Amino acid sequence: MIISASRRTDIPAFYSEWLVNRIKEKYVLVRSLVKKSQVRRIDLSPDVVDGIVFWTKNPAPMLKHLSALEKYNYYFQITLTAYDRDVEPNLPSKNNVILPAIRDLAKAIGRERVVWRYDPIFFNDRYTMEYHCKYFRILAAKLSGCTEKCTVSFLNWYEKIEENMEPLNAQKETLEKQCVLMQKLAEIAKEYGLYIDTCAEKVNWQDIGIPPASCIDKSRLERIGKCELNLSKDLYQRPECGCVSSIDIGAYDCCGHGCRYCYANTKPSTAKDNLRMHDPNAPMLLGKVERWDELIVNIMTSNKANQINLYPALWERIYGPDQEEKRHE
Repeated sequence: MIISASRRTDIPAFYSEWLVNRIKEKYVLVRSLVKKSQVRRIDLSPDVVDGIVFWTKNPAPMLKHLSALEKYNYYFQITLTAYDRDVEPNLPSKNNVILPAIRDLAKAIGRERVVWRYDPIFFNDRYTMEYHCKYFRILAAKLSGCTEKCTVSFLNWYEKIEENMEPLNAQKETLEKQCVLMQKLAEIAKEYGLYIDTCAEKVNWQDIGIPPASCIDKSRLERIGKCELNLSKDLYQRPECGCVSSIDIGAYDCCGHGCRYCYANTKPSTAKDNLRMHDPNAPMLLGKVERWDELIVNIMTSNKANQINLYPALWERIYGPDQEEKRHE
């Protein structure tokens, strides 16, 4: 079983204390998105959790909690873009807080457990092709040695984000413009010892050497954990998504970053209200189990294969250690 923490909100940035408490208690309660009266109890014991994937824009609050993760197989995906506060209004300083935190994280857990995301990409009068290339290069230089790759994608125009995006006068880019930028970003990344892949893009970029990404990445978890995992594609994600199945323990409308492109927050005011209501000692991220709720205890099992040592041994015998990029050739 893989835990996603979380596509729905930034748990490391805003709820790290709650997460550590859940790991200590070895369970979490998650309200169903489909049937609101259903609450599932998810086992978080190391015996059944084969990996945790953290999604965040600011890993700094998690640095002091890394010891709580010692028994787990995990990695971080960190979104770091070149946008200013007109797009990402509530992020702490990227130069003074976020970049140092990423460097400290990579030093503590290894660059193979740190994935950089530069997404979603959009264009307007300020955030031009030249702007993205200039600042992608600056970020790539600062992150060189801290990660192996950068995952990129273009903005998906969900209906729920259109009102928040309206003040930015974003342009819906052409395929030709996307292709030019992708080639440029790939070349810049290569200069700094990185490669790029794409998240759930409908366009196939493999002809220019850019593979599709798996954000919940079976191969990365296998390499980090040194075991083979019997996991299948997540059928609940978009068709273009390469992720394997996971259980998300987050909730929508409770991220405090307030990014205008975010699909997980409907309104900034709602997120602020939910942040204030959060109890770090509660078993559920938001709210509590009501007397009319149906509590379902999920029976969790590990997906580790029996031949737990064959995968890393075979891979290193063929390619040698630290050759993740060869998987994408």
